[in-house]
Amino acid sequence: MCKGLSSLPSSCLEAKGMRVKLIHLADAHHKHLHDGKTLQDLETLLNTKGLQAFRGFLRSEFSEENLEFWLACEDFRVSPSNLLKNKASKIYSQFVNPEAPLEQVNLDAETREALLGVMESPSADSFLEAQQRIYSLMAKDSFPRF
Repeated sequence: MCKGLSSLPSSCLEAKGMRVKLIHLADAHHKHLHDGKTLQDLETLLNTKGLQAFRGFLRSEFSEENLEFWLACEDFRVSPSNLLKNKASKIYSQFVNPEAPLEQVNLDAETREALLGVMESPSADSFLEAQQRIYSLMAKDSFPRF
């Protein structure tokens, strides 16, 4: 069953073990830690190996664009201000534009329109609402199945 999927762990047992660990971490996400703080979000649960496994899972479900969009937004938020307009345009054309070729993410029309309105002078948080919507979609839909 795992044969031919080079982006996934090398064995089915390794993938199953990683899945069990990530499920445990997801369960812990909803519980409070000893000092009263909650674990951050899905992004703090996934280390590099976990991220690659989750990406492979999303690819198998034809929804890898959600993670790619989220990662692009993370990069955008920490970009120097002189690069924001160029990066915003790339993110919009690749993931948000209704005519995006392959990687259009599932955003409502209101969010798309709001993003279009800020493309001329984007700020570091221009994609924040859209990113949160996609994150929520992954957390509620894809991650539990993972």
